[in-house]
Amino acid sequence: MNLITIDTMDAHEKPWRERALDWRRSASPGIALAALLAAASLAAQAEVTVKDAWVRGTVAGQKASGGFMTVTSTEDAKIVAVKSPVARSAEIHNTEAHHGVMHMHAVDALPLPAGKAVELKPGGHHVMLMGLARPLGAGETVPITLTVENARGQRTQVEVKAPVRPLGQ
Repeated sequence: MNLITIDTMDAHEKPWRERALDWRRSASPGIALAALLAAASLAAQAEVTVKDAWVRGTVAGQKASGGFMTVTSTEDAKIVAVKSPVARSAEIHNTEAHHGVMHMHAVDALPLPAGKAVELKPGGHHVMLMGLARPLGAGETVPITLTVENARGQRTQVEVKAPVRPLGQ
């Protein structure tokens, strides 16, 4: 003989433990999925750190300056854009010697190998701030935004506050 049980109790009639179990059974998959998606989205972004950022001070009439810093990413990524409100335009530049003469040129992207500190420094890669509206004086802080793209094409903004160092330092 087969026994079929039909639950005819209203939710208000069920003991509180049964109601709690019913809720957990229906909500658990949704909560677990939401937590998993949140964790995956956090893991999808490279953690990029910037240390020792600074900008070279300028004199009256000077329309360009350089920004320098050390950038490290937790995963392979690249800097694909840079901007600053103090400059009409900003780019990543590289300085190289060709036949004994130093040349500076813009680069499309600056690779950030996973776990390796990449130094933006005078005489090498650096942020070029062009079209300055005014001189940059020692003690000021220049905001710089780096756009970093990971290997999956996801982009994130890294906000940098770079103090201005006096010209000659």
